Amino acid sequence: MDNLKKELIEVLKDQQSVFGDMLLEKVSFDLQPRKVKELAVKLSTDKVEEEKGESSLFLEEFQKTETLTELNQMICNCQLCSLGKTRTKFVFGVGNPNADAMLIGEAPGADEDQQGEPFVGRAGKLLNDILKAINFKREEVYIANILKCRPPGNRDPQPGEMETCMPYLMKQIDLIQPKVILCLGRVAANGLLNKKLTLTALRENTYEINGIKVVATYHPAALLRNPNWKRGCWEDVKKFRKIYDDLPTGRQG
Repeated sequence: MDNLKKELIEVLKDQQSVFGDMLLEKVSFDLQPRKVKELAVKLSTDKVEEEKGESSLFLEEFQKTETLTELNQMICNCQLCSLGKTRTKFVFGVGNPNADAMLIGEAPGADEDQQGEPFVGRAGKLLNDILKAINFKREEVYIANILKCRPPGNRDPQPGEMETCMPYLMKQIDLIQPKVILCLGRVAANGLLNKKLTLTALRENTYEINGIKVVATYHPAALLRNPNWKRGCWEDVKKFRKIYDDLPTGRQG
């Protein structure tokens, strides 16, 4: 009985800190054990709901979106970094919004900047061929980049640009809920995994972020410049496909 009373008093004190003294003035103590328990549970539940409400106040508006279309509409005019002023088109992403497999690159290139779609042009064609080789169609997966705007001259994304844009990608991942991610290139892999490793080191392991398996391989543009890397890429994407094939059935395809 004493423990229940102490628990109730502690809960009421917590509530007082939120609602003020009036709450305590209106509470009458009935120390029947069952009623004490019911009141303690109710007040504890109310406190949890209040904390949830308070935490939602700190979310950005885009983080409250419930679909990819809604998210795109909310962020497509972003000007939070200097790339917003130099881009031609905002490159959101493309593919199956319910995909179990997701591919992530570092940033749009010249072709993507013109068309507003990730991985088009020669690199996009090669990526489509790689997907076909492991029995995927482009429309089955979801493809996005860490940056949504092209860096001038196709330079590597700067840390500040990635930090600004990463929340958009994480919200895409949250909405899509893929089971496995293939990072295309060192910059994309290090950015997503918050690491500073060589691509060789990244390719040696399978990682996990928020319960999602992550594999790294070469960027298709790098394969166009260095065709001898295709053998290593083939091993990487076979691993990626095997992780996908080993998933519990349900959402595949």
